[in-house]
Amino acid sequence: MTLTPPGIPHKRQGFPVELLLPAEMGEADRLSAEQGNKGSVLMERAGHAVAQAALRLLAEDRGRVIILCGPGNNGGDGFVAARMLREYGLEAVIGLLGPREKLTGDAASASARWTGAVEPLATLDFEEAGLVIDALFGAGLSRDIEGDAKNVILRLNDWSKRLSRPVLAIDVPSGIDGASGLVRGIAVEASACVTFFRLKPGHFLMPGRLYCGALTLADIGIDPRVLATIKPQTSLNVPALWAAALPVPRLAGHKYNRGHALVVSGPLAHTGAARLAARGALRVGAGLVTVATPADALTVHAGALTAIMTRVCDTPGDLEDILNDRRKNAVVAGPGLGVGQRTRDFVLAALAGIELDEEAGEPRRTVVLDADALASFAREPQTLFAAIKASLHAAVLTPHDGEFAKLFGALIDPAGSKLDRTRQAAVLSGATVLLKGADTVVATPDGRASIAASEAPWLATAGSGDVLSGMIAGLLAQSMPAFEAASAAVWMHADAAQRFGPGLISEDIPEMLPKVFRQLFESGLFSGTEERR
Repeated sequence: MTLTPPGIPHKRQGFPVELLLPAEMGEADRLSAEQGNKGSVLMERAGHAVAQAALRLLAEDRGRVIILCGPGNNGGDGFVAARMLREYGLEAVIGLLGPREKLTGDAASASARWTGAVEPLATLDFEEAGLVIDALFGAGLSRDIEGDAKNVILRLNDWSKRLSRPVLAIDVPSGIDGASGLVRGIAVEASACVTFFRLKPGHFLMPGRLYCGALTLADIGIDPRVLATIKPQTSLNVPALWAAALPVPRLAGHKYNRGHALVVSGPLAHTGAARLAARGALRVGAGLVTVATPADALTVHAGALTAIMTRVCDTPGDLEDILNDRRKNAVVAGPGLGVGQRTRDFVLAALAGIELDEEAGEPRRTVVLDADALASFAREPQTLFAAIKASLHAAVLTPHDGEFAKLFGALIDPAGSKLDRTRQAAVLSGATVLLKGADTVVATPDGRASIAASEAPWLATAGSGDVLSGMIAGLLAQSMPAFEAASAAVWMHADAAQRFGPGLISEDIPEMLPKVFRQLFESGLFSGTEERR
């Protein structure tokens, strides 16, 4: 199941939105069994999908296929795949971890149907193999790999690199934790990976993503309606996740109902970051964008900006006065603002705001805090968190790993998975938290989270984070909810960079957004929806 909707360039877009933790996948299996799907039937279908994936990977000369089987259901899938490959006329050899007589359940039944030889892992010779299938351990592995399994993985990885031969992993590469993407001591470096029903967070979280290779998702007959019972809260960050909330311009619309984003600028020598954020907000669709600038930097901004307005803002009091205009409904603070008490005061002023007219349905303002705004609270994070929780408005925090460690390091175990750490940060801060990286995670205090699958290494350039902050604010200004706005901005940011390619600098990102929007709107995701702002 790897189809891609027309107009969406990323190969990952055809995957379902839901990502299942290993425990949730176990629950899906259990619920499926209650509906009459025997485990042995699911295993036969899984083994067939693995065999088909193996045939696609094999070179023309074929060669023999070695299947490494573990003691659990992953090993059972391997036995089925071996049997089917032999029926296709290939030479299949099984290497088993542990005694065959200790296999139980469906794995034992699959083993009983295999009439070929079963060798210990230690005696396997990879040299003449055309392909190795890794069926040792599944996504639920929670301990480090040792002993015979470790030794065979070391030999397998060496063989694959030395001879450029493919390795196909079942579920996840053995040694990768399906929940966290962490390596449990050692892991198989797979060329491809085939999994079932739904993908796992470990397929996309680093470093696990680097071990998976090309992903195939196979339908083995589990009814998607089991998801209504499981209620997964982790999603792959693809357009289907947030398309329903994405603002689509309507014919009767005008700039005033597309929101007004405000970017707080730093001093004269550090104005570029604010302009990058402002340009991102404007290009992503905010109707109006203003840079709140110190008086000494006004001429610099005025000389560089055209469609973006400026307002003098020298003190936190000035910012409060500007924000008395309720139409300014999204604020970016942090890029180039400077680290210290002055920035802390600006952030607290932005969060203080004014009382809302709840009867009139007045929406909350959202404050996007990045860079210096986060670093300024590194020694007193609870001050920031208390202000966010007491605020009538909402907040989005956008740290990279270094900023995250400074702000949350004393409060969150750094050894936890990126997914868990971001979720904990959202609860602690009361904000939507976006932890950047190739596997950017967006999480909310209620537990929802998205994981990006960016394929844009060009984003590692100065100022790209400033543009991202502005893009988030631009979507928020158009009344997009915080989780969806942050997730959408992450996806579009990466898509713009991928379209531009090598040589990208941060100024190029906003200029690629029209192409991003055009293909989104032509993708079919918005067909049948009413026009909305």
